[in-house]
Amino acid sequence: MLNLSREQQDKIKRLKLLILDVDGVLTDGRLFFDDHGQEYKCFHARDGHGIKLLRQSGVEVAVISGRKSNSVTLRMQTLGVDLVYQGHENKRAAFAEILQNLNLRPGQAAHVGDDVLDLPIMLQAGFAVAVADANFAVKQRADWCTQTPGGMGAVREVCDLIMQVQGSFDAMLRNYL
Repeated sequence: MLNLSREQQDKIKRLKLLILDVDGVLTDGRLFFDDHGQEYKCFHARDGHGIKLLRQSGVEVAVISGRKSNSVTLRMQTLGVDLVYQGHENKRAAFAEILQNLNLRPGQAAHVGDDVLDLPIMLQAGFAVAVADANFAVKQRADWCTQTPGGMGAVREVCDLIMQVQGSFDAMLRNYL
């Protein structure tokens, strides 16, 4: 199932942290507003379960978003993700803070993005991932691209990939068989 180069596998084996963008990665990128300006976001249940499983395998998960949304705060709380940085258009500072707080190096982090705002972190991270429907410039600079579009299970695809390469997927799967 995995068609990865030795270099990609080596990068994934080093990962201790997965950083996710929100709009276009955890969601499909569309923004919904009602007549009162209330914003709504749609998250995929498989992405959420993948995040939980990945965290159980020992890989931490963080979110860095250029926008602020109470929906994101609530969703991440239900998933147990404490590292939530919203309203960070310059994502480099948040990335540096997360690495410092977790005592990690950039090479131990993966970042999943979809648009050029994500490139500053993707270019520093040890493993850069673009969702299937990402901007072409992001795809060109990614180490790996998902087959699934953002908001439609792409995060789960990344979580499963990391667990497979790190050898924790089969043990996790046995819990369901």
